[in-house]
Amino acid sequence: MSGHSKWSTIKRDKAKTDAARGKIFTKIGKEIIIAVKSGGGDPATNPRLATIIAKARANNMPNDNIQRSIKKATGELAAVNYEELVYEGYGPGGSAIMLDILTDNKNRAAADVRYIFERAGGSLGGPNSVSYLFNRKAVVVVKAKNGVTEDDVTMLALEAEADDVVNEGEVFTIYGEPSKLHTIREKMESAGLEVVSAELEMVPESTIELDNTKYESFLKMLDRFEENDDVQNVYHNVEMKDE
Repeated sequence: MSGHSKWSTIKRDKAKTDAARGKIFTKIGKEIIIAVKSGGGDPATNPRLATIIAKARANNMPNDNIQRSIKKATGELAAVNYEELVYEGYGPGGSAIMLDILTDNKNRAAADVRYIFERAGGSLGGPNSVSYLFNRKAVVVVKAKNGVTEDDVTMLALEAEADDVVNEGEVFTIYGEPSKLHTIREKMESAGLEVVSAELEMVPESTIELDNTKYESFLKMLDRFEENDDVQNVYHNVEMKDE
């Protein structure tokens, strides 16, 4: 996890315009639909749904939007059928990219992703072309405020059987096995800590640095992926710089 900073990604997302936030609501709505279809519409018995609803609220998504997505999944409202896919590829400077896709048109999604890679001077890869560089982890981010210390968070993380705690200044990022996501989040919330984000992510084993020209191309590529309605999550192994 060397060099990986979840907080840099969160800060970048929070700087998005209102129009971009509308896209975030759309993407979270799709995640809710998938979660409900796979585990039911009650967050008390569907941990995946509970986590996504927490993510929705952290992004200030209105409760009406959340309930509408749940109703679409349960058949109370008309819904689109989405397919879950994973694409892998190479970005500027040989950077490794993984994409979570939720789409109602697999051919469109593949064409769009290929175009974005190639426009940035990269290429779409085959299955397992870069995934070996990543590990699937539970990633929980909590605010460092109200006198909360790294020792406090580390003790709670150990009680939740997490693997690691990284002090990122404004926040602490806790890493653990995927099965521990809900345990870690609930442990932090029960202790009164503000959870900024709690998600399953592909975390790079190590990161690479890009020169300024390639880094600028990389950021533009990230923006294009994030603006695409079919792309839910983008994971990479690039060392993020202060912007």
